[in-house]
Amino acid sequence: MSSNTETFCPAYGSGVTVAPGVASASSTLTVNCEGVVVTNLSSTVTSYVRVGEGSQTATTADYPLLPLTQVSLSKGLTEKTVAYIAPAGGGSIHILPGRGL
Repeated sequence: MSSNTETFCPAYGSGVTVAPGVASASSTLTVNCEGVVVTNLSSTVTSYVRVGEGSQTATTADYPLLPLTQVSLSKGLTEKTVAYIAPAGGGSIHILPGRGL
């Protein structure tokens, strides 16, 4: 079985670091891209993220980011909103758009 895997190609200079809180907040991606890498920089706080088009609200039913983990999420070109929440409060996450895995 053959597999075509494209490594993540970041949109350098367009990443942001945010501080999720107990209420959902969001950031708007500034570039058209097919993916986003989200990194939980906290060593103790679990955050949750959601990527979508227009206004988005993250909940604990969305993608969990365990402490000190990173995930690459595929998305549509028109999905430019990343919502995030940390129900326990605190911590920070880094959001970097790009393409590939």
